[in-house]
Amino acid sequence: MMIAFFEWFFEFQKEPHQRLFSWLPFSIGDIIYVLLGIILLYSLITSFKKKNRNTSIIRILIIVNIFYFTYQIFWGMLYFQTPIIHKLSSQEKPEIGKAKRLALHYLEKCKTTRQSVHEDHNGIFVVTDLKSVQQEILRQQTKLPLNISDKKAPQVLSIKHSLFKNIMSYTGILGYYNPFTAEAQYNSELPSTFIPFTTAHESSHQLGFAREQEANFVGYLMGVNSTNLDLRYSTEYFTLKSLLRFIVDEDPEFVKSVIKNYSPAMKRDRSYERSFIFRHQGWLDEFFGFTNNLFLQSNQQEGSVTYSYFIDLLLNYEK
Repeated sequence: MMIAFFEWFFEFQKEPHQRLFSWLPFSIGDIIYVLLGIILLYSLITSFKKKNRNTSIIRILIIVNIFYFTYQIFWGMLYFQTPIIHKLSSQEKPEIGKAKRLALHYLEKCKTTRQSVHEDHNGIFVVTDLKSVQQEILRQQTKLPLNISDKKAPQVLSIKHSLFKNIMSYTGILGYYNPFTAEAQYNSELPSTFIPFTTAHESSHQLGFAREQEANFVGYLMGVNSTNLDLRYSTEYFTLKSLLRFIVDEDPEFVKSVIKNYSPAMKRDRSYERSFIFRHQGWLDEFFGFTNNLFLQSNQQEGSVTYSYFIDLLLNYEK
């Protein structure tokens, strides 16, 4: 009963919430985080002074409680809503054989779509019109299957690049949803293969899908049949990579064979992705990977290292 109330409340407030900050060309949510960090740091420093200790500690507790309460009201309780897998007619466990067949299918789809997108002077895929990708995502929000989503699509464009993009590149974080401002954020420094699908993923959070792998699945539904080729290629490529990650422990030779059969253009995109990740590896990546795992597991989700729930949804839907 309580979960249904919070679902209703999110639906009730999400359009005015998104409109409230969507007109700003920058991320107001990121600025709020910076100001919050400054206030907490100041309060922590002053707490070491004996005469200010009680006041500083009380200030910290008040701020933390206000933000935690606001987070739970506007977002946190949505992690407990009915999982999408329960809405599908079939709920079978994923089989490697089916995953392999689907991987080969998406390999061919990627090859075909990749021929029609733009690339830079190095032959790497580039998004030439991100605004049209974002508008297409809003359009696709209205076309989601009703058996999976009955959530309204406000058609408010509140997708912004993060002010923390330089730091994000070293953390492995591709994007995030800000529940306090209803903004969808993405890292604009990412290779273009990541950006359209990451944007679709974060926009799925704006619709009200809290679980990470469900947001992946809804993002997949937005992109896989899109007429926007940038969005479609990014989605198909994400889907192929997710299937290969699922298969690799069982049959690494199959995965090697699929990668070997990438088109030359896809191989260039893969090489650029890998070089980007390699250049930005470090302790921040490990730290945020660890903390993200804890966050996911504390919110009724699998850790960040597994894509099995997305594969569950994908294989049952594709049947």
